[in-house]
Amino acid sequence: MPRSTRLDRPAAFRRILAQPITFHDAFFTVMACPNTRCQPRIGLAVSRKCARRAVDRNRIKRIVRESFRRHRQSIPPIDILVIGRPRAVQASNARLRAALRFHWESLREVQCDSS
Repeated sequence: MPRSTRLDRPAAFRRILAQPITFHDAFFTVMACPNTRCQPRIGLAVSRKCARRAVDRNRIKRIVRESFRRHRQSIPPIDILVIGRPRAVQASNARLRAALRFHWESLREVQCDSS
C-alpha cells in the first residue's frame, strides 16, 4: 500500500478518536472521520490484549490491509482506524474478510447519507 493511504501520525489518530463514526462487531471496531484528501486512509491497532502472539496480530493486520486494498476504490475519502478485538484470533480468514466487507459497505452508506 502506498504511504499516502496510511495513517502514520499520532495527530491523525487523535482526530479520529475525537469525533468518530463508529461501527463494531465481534472481530473489529472501526472508527472513521472525513478527511480533506482525495482518498481513504487507514490506521491499524491490534494490541497484545487483542492477540497475545505476534503471528496472530500480524495475520489480522495483513487481512485488514489486503481487504482495504481491494475495496479502497469504493470507500469515500475518510480516515479509518481499525481496532482488532480478541475474538478475531479464533476467526477464519474468510470470516474476517466478510466482517471487513460489511464495515467498508457501512462506511460507504454513512458517507452517502451525510452528503
